[in-house]
Amino acid sequence: MERLERQYFIAIIPPPPVSDDALRLKHYFRDQYNSKASLNSPPHITLHMPFKWKEEKEGDLLEALTQFATGREAFKVELINFKAFPPRVIFIDVEANPLLNALNKDLHRFCKRSLNLFNADYKDLPFHPHLTLAFRDLKKPLFAKAWEEFQQRTFSARFNVGSFVLLKHSGKIWEPFREFLFDPAASLGDERPGPIELHQ
Repeated sequence: MERLERQYFIAIIPPPPVSDDALRLKHYFRDQYNSKASLNSPPHITLHMPFKWKEEKEGDLLEALTQFATGREAFKVELINFKAFPPRVIFIDVEANPLLNALNKDLHRFCKRSLNLFNADYKDLPFHPHLTLAFRDLKKPLFAKAWEEFQQRTFSARFNVGSFVLLKHSGKIWEPFREFLFDPAASLGDERPGPIELHQ
């Protein structure tokens, strides 16, 4: 019998209301600029790009990621304004964050050593955390029009990061599969995310 491989990736998923506002923006790109590919996954900041894993060994993957997450320090992430990767990608930018960079670097090292995953870096580009709103199906002429609009907008949001999420591809879309919490002793308490500021 053929052993089934499934696709997974690892990301930070913002809590409401941050995720709600990001989702509304994704729908805006679908409705106004005919770009809907980003709706195949929830709003997220990628930590490890998609990889294949044998489904029968899924328990090993979950156990390893639980081990990695335990005891990590919670931290805040700030989203600020919009940026682009021409000629197709428009995203909400993430403020420079040493703790986020450390999480990304540690996770990549852990996945290579403990899980034998070596595809974490995309074309050897440096880590540039972001929350994608539109990408591969955004046509170049519409990209220019959308970017003309969004480079004039401002966006500001902050939220606490006390976990990351393993997402699994269903065959059609990416779905959150398992959340990995950091050590509760390292959490930032019960502080709730602040209000979202979205300016046209």
